[in-house]
Amino acid sequence: MMRHSLPLAPQFYVTAPAPCPYLAGRLERKLFTALQGDSAATMNDALSQQGFRRSQNVIYRPTCANCSACMSARIRVADFKPNKWQRRVLARNSTLQRRLRPTWASDEQYDLFRRYLDARHADGGMADMDVFEFAAMIEQTPVRSRVVEFVDPAAAQIARDSDGLVGCCLIDILDDGLSLVYSFYDPARAHDSLGSYIILQHIQIAQEMGLPYVYLGYWVPGSPKMAYKARYHPLEIYRSGTWIGLDPDNPPLTEVHPLDTAPVAEQVANIVLPDEPPA
Repeated sequence: MMRHSLPLAPQFYVTAPAPCPYLAGRLERKLFTALQGDSAATMNDALSQQGFRRSQNVIYRPTCANCSACMSARIRVADFKPNKWQRRVLARNSTLQRRLRPTWASDEQYDLFRRYLDARHADGGMADMDVFEFAAMIEQTPVRSRVVEFVDPAAAQIARDSDGLVGCCLIDILDDGLSLVYSFYDPARAHDSLGSYIILQHIQIAQEMGLPYVYLGYWVPGSPKMAYKARYHPLEIYRSGTWIGLDPDNPPLTEVHPLDTAPVAEQVANIVLPDEPPA
């Protein structure tokens, strides 16, 4: 792992190449830095607007040598209008209740998380997470975060030992939007399209809070597990240092020549830090 830093600036690091979790046969590298101290929230805001994602007290973005497929994606809230299918999803789940919670992990959340992983991502990188690692994912946040729970009152009445939790999402509240860090839901309710419902609900929350964007993480053309993000219009992607509107029928090229990839030190030098004017 190499370290890259600028005077009086956070230190950035690069991970060793590892198999890409999204595209078979490719390798991924990540550029990352720690979020710490009084500047953590403003750093999270600034870097999220430049294609970074938070994981606990670390914020990262891909810096792959021969590929640029992972592009940060966000929904432009003011212009979003649900299509017919999305309106059906909202109607189908209209009896669910939404609860905003502090970032404290619960047994009910972990049970739902385990059922979700076992059914949907049994061979993924998080498949072996135990309850302590789950608690760290939820609770170790140096920024303004919340857990949004979705509860089915009818399910709670049927199972008296359950509060009816069917969906959950860890979010960061940024200065320009909501960032969906990780969401999971009841895999037995596939017909309800709970993953889509959670996104639609966060669009509504952002509208209520007057925030312009909902950050969805990375959109990866060619990855079936990430294709759903292109269903939300208008969608913007972070590409070549700027946010551009996504045309699903004409996606950008994702393979790059190694000589076209800027050195990591140059990438770090081009990062705009809080209270720093653009270059």
